[in-house]
Amino acid sequence: MIKSMHRRCAGLDVHQKEIVACRRVVRGKRVDQEVGRFPTTTQGLLALADWLEAEKITHVAMEATGVYWKPVWHILYGRFTLILANAAHIRNVPGRKSDVNDATWISDLLAHGLIRASFVPPQPVQELRDLTRTRKELMREIVRHTQRIHSVLEEANIKLTSVITDVLGMSGRRILEAIVAGETDGARLAALGSPRLATPRDGLAAALTGHIRDHHRFLIAQHLKTIGQIEATMAEFDARIEAVLGPFREAVERLTEIPGISRTVAEIIIAEIGDDMSKFATADHLISWAGLCPRLDESAGRRRSTRVRKGATWLKPVLVQSALAAGRKKNSSFKTRYHSLKGRIGPKKAAVAVAANLLRVVYHMLKDGTCYQDLGENYRRPINPARAAKNLANRIRALGYQVDMRLAA
Repeated sequence: MIKSMHRRCAGLDVHQKEIVACRRVVRGKRVDQEVGRFPTTTQGLLALADWLEAEKITHVAMEATGVYWKPVWHILYGRFTLILANAAHIRNVPGRKSDVNDATWISDLLAHGLIRASFVPPQPVQELRDLTRTRKELMREIVRHTQRIHSVLEEANIKLTSVITDVLGMSGRRILEAIVAGETDGARLAALGSPRLATPRDGLAAALTGHIRDHHRFLIAQHLKTIGQIEATMAEFDARIEAVLGPFREAVERLTEIPGISRTVAEIIIAEIGDDMSKFATADHLISWAGLCPRLDESAGRRRSTRVRKGATWLKPVLVQSALAAGRKKNSSFKTRYHSLKGRIGPKKAAVAVAANLLRVVYHMLKDGTCYQDLGENYRRPINPARAAKNLANRIRALGYQVDMRLAA
């Protein structure tokens, strides 16, 4: 018999209405496995906990199935050592798929230490995560309604989006409200625009002259009304986030010192990974969890793919956007890093590399409790300037130009 790491453990196959549990107990050289079924009501979960404690179970594993695992986790937390597993990592043998077999399979994997636990933050971080993710969904909904306004304007041949970048800005809202009120004269609509707009008044008037009907006005009015309601809801979420952020406010303030990371991004980072870095052994583990490192896919000596891994769908896009912003920050080592990689591997991969570098900085700041200190724009300059200049000259010659290089006086 293979030696077990956990002599008293259990595996749970969690569904919406029912949980199939298998408790596994090693008695001498014999392994006893017993399967039970429990409803997912609170009374059923409490009965499950008592059933597990009756055999002095110490470790319990379950799959991360939608949101169904969360109430189970909350009821069992504190009474057992819980392990949340990625369903893709613990698939059963094909042809052996059933609820009982799945629960038994999970208990066997757990007993032999073959389940890699997923990161589950503590309750305060989970609450902050729910708030920031919902706020992000509200922002996406505003973008959707803004795109629908673009479509209505194009149908009415109003080229507002061609002359104003932000349709929901002050100038854009004034013009949209005037259109809804019945104004059709392009010159009068152009007069509502800010004097700082790059487009001249006559060009703005020509763009705002179209064929708009009452149908278009109704649609725009409803979209603006919905956007206003969503913005009011977002203000309530911002207030709630500010209240929940209390224990993490100092960490958020320190993270905003990093180039490219705004306060909103810092809140999202804390909501996704927390402020306790002991959950991740090294910065590389955190970067791998966030899906910002290239995958290892090699066979017969050939690397088949180097695409980044999937993961952290709420964190990765935010970090990549922050990396692009950091790449434009003057006197920053991130700017030098981004531009040194951009010409060699392209802008997208360079942004991912800088995002991984940002997360590495975040890890050490949160782990060590330190503040950000930029190493300067010259930190990542080429160690051998002559070789770098020669490489650049060769690239220019490959384009068909002659190069005459001389040292600057």
